[in-house]
Amino acid sequence: MRATNGVATRRRRKAIKRKVEGSWGTRHSSFKVAKQTYIQNCEYAYIGRKQKKRDFRKLWINRINAACKSLGITYSKFINLLNKSNIKINRKMLSELAISNPEFFKEIVNSVKK
Repeated sequence: MRATNGVATRRRRKAIKRKVEGSWGTRHSSFKVAKQTYIQNCEYAYIGRKQKKRDFRKLWINRINAACKSLGITYSKFINLLNKSNIKINRKMLSELAISNPEFFKEIVNSVKK
């Protein structure tokens, strides 16, 4: 009798199909198309992980800019003065301060302006 590896093959194919379960049409049922879909999904996920970092940095900069404008200084001048006064706070923390603790953010801006 010829030895086949049917169990392992079926298990591998079912694993791929499970990963693309919510897809439309034959993308979730046909193994050949499902594998292509899975590969494309992995590429999109990889790209998305890089874009997420960019998007959050943009968001933080916009929040800081809005808070700075209300205090009469532009974002670029504020960051420049921060660097000159040797204050090391990253943009994520600055945006959180601008939202959750505006009084403290105002103190930082005023200390940098002097």
